[in-house]
Amino acid sequence: MWLFGRKGPSGFSSSFTAEEVTQGIDGTGLTAIVTGASSGIGTETARVLALRGVHVIMGVRNVAAGRDVKEAIVKEIPTAKVDTMELDLSSMASVRKFAADFSSSGHPLNLLINNAGIMATPFMLSKDNIELQFATNHIGHFLLTNLLLDTMKKAARTSKREGRIINVSSEAHRYTYKEGIHFDKINDQSGYSNFAAYGQSKLANVLHANELAKRLKVDGVDITANSLHPGAIVTNLFRHMGPISGLVNIFGKIALKNVQQGAATTCYVALHPQVKGRSGEYFKDSNIGQASAHGRNAELAKKLWDFSMKMVK
Repeated sequence: MWLFGRKGPSGFSSSFTAEEVTQGIDGTGLTAIVTGASSGIGTETARVLALRGVHVIMGVRNVAAGRDVKEAIVKEIPTAKVDTMELDLSSMASVRKFAADFSSSGHPLNLLINNAGIMATPFMLSKDNIELQFATNHIGHFLLTNLLLDTMKKAARTSKREGRIINVSSEAHRYTYKEGIHFDKINDQSGYSNFAAYGQSKLANVLHANELAKRLKVDGVDITANSLHPGAIVTNLFRHMGPISGLVNIFGKIALKNVQQGAATTCYVALHPQVKGRSGEYFKDSNIGQASAHGRNAELAKKLWDFSMKMVK
């Protein structure tokens, strides 16, 4: 149970659940992609969006686990429209295949929720030879978003409904390397810190959303891009953190959010009418928050965009 629950300007606080912040909202006719939907807050995000009438496509690395989640959602909500598709965000080939398969399905796309993530892993390289946390948490989502943008623009035009792109970041974006992003040392094992590298990837989520928001505004399309901190939550993200993992499981139920509360800000930003027209913001506890100085640095955001574009070729 989360201990501190003072309401913000939205009328919500850290103690509200995803169901509570979307109460009475009808998402019928909307289609959403949720990455990393086979566990944790991704699963709860998919469930609550489906509960509100949204057609949810779960992008999952583990297809069997994704199928189990889909079956559980449909068992609870017989009217739910849920599909699973394979997506490994650490592989650009997998991201390209997912985007191509989705585009050829003919589905519109109104909501893109870049939720999947790994945390504080030992130093490893992805299949594309990029440090694994940066590759999975940022580059995979950056590429996915770019590949699906035309589909989202078309849906926004034809449906006359605002498209929303949401990057699930973390307050850990404040605890990155000193420069913010190690542009010249992304794959440098000697200077690697597993937690600073996680913070770097989460800062990248914020900067990506901010730069994208700016570009969408210039394009004049009805699509917003925002980032958010879901809250400290007991999920399997902590699995690479050794003794901390055990402490999290022991004390987490007192001091951390549960999964229902952890998915609240994502569902709020995805569906709530209060968020209409808001773009380039950083949300926390279903309210507008403030990112770090690095997270608000427009030059850094532009530099990351250009750097990422080169990486995805």
